Amino acid sequence: MNKVEFVVEFFMIYWLMIGVFDSGYGGLTVFRELDKKFPKYDLIYFGDNSRAPYGSRSPETIYEYTCEAVDWLFRNGCQLVILACNTASAVALRKIQQEYLSENFSEKRVLGVLIPIAEEIAQTNGKETIGILATPATVESGAYIREIKKIDPDANIVQAAAPLLVPIIESGMIYHNSTKDIIRTYLEPLKKENIKNLVLGCTHYPFIKHLIQAEMPDAKIFDSPSIIPASLENYLSRHPEIENKLTTKRQRCYITTGDPKRFSEFAKKFIGLEIYAEKLSK
Repeated sequence: MNKVEFVVEFFMIYWLMIGVFDSGYGGLTVFRELDKKFPKYDLIYFGDNSRAPYGSRSPETIYEYTCEAVDWLFRNGCQLVILACNTASAVALRKIQQEYLSENFSEKRVLGVLIPIAEEIAQTNGKETIGILATPATVESGAYIREIKKIDPDANIVQAAAPLLVPIIESGMIYHNSTKDIIRTYLEPLKKENIKNLVLGCTHYPFIKHLIQAEMPDAKIFDSPSIIPASLENYLSRHPEIENKLTTKRQRCYITTGDPKRFSEFAKKFIGLEIYAEKLSK
């Protein structure tokens, strides 16, 4: 498969930004909280909507697509990139950090959302069974199990793959009549285990968090938007060599490989962000 070359009409040469990447709309849930937490930093969002969802793709394709996006973000002004996509974090992050960065951008950094969530739930869980609701690729990677058990080797973890949820959310069918039934079906194996601590292992799922919570009212939910801002703040405090390079012009940019008008409308309708998205051509 040939590498995709992304083209956009502007080049942010004077900014050193924090980039947030997701396969589609999901990372907007994280971006909104980062926007609140770090109002002065320059932020850019990249949604690969034209190729979403990633969760049903092969590890090789997920890695390829993620590298293409990271490469574009670095070449267009980013000093640090957050993979807000759990699937990309689970499947591609380690290889990107160990191989891709050292070969291409040794002075820059890529962080994921999976490890901070795994650490948070492992440290606070107690002896309850942990539930993971995620895309097929994230479930198959075993990344959450691996990271949680690094801290709590005795943790009992039950995973449930939910292949239809990202397409449902990307299509804007959050309040469709059938969505509750689909969610209920995916949560059934977790309900049987009487899960009290539940990880939303996909950054899209906070869009339907209220529906998931309604199905499992006694469960405490762990998700990216509630954990990543504090985790990034801690990271920057420990890495002033990165933090000191970031520009603080309060700039916000939104990039999509899909329809920019639809992207902007989705952001306004479902997350309350008034934005203007730019389209990347391929």
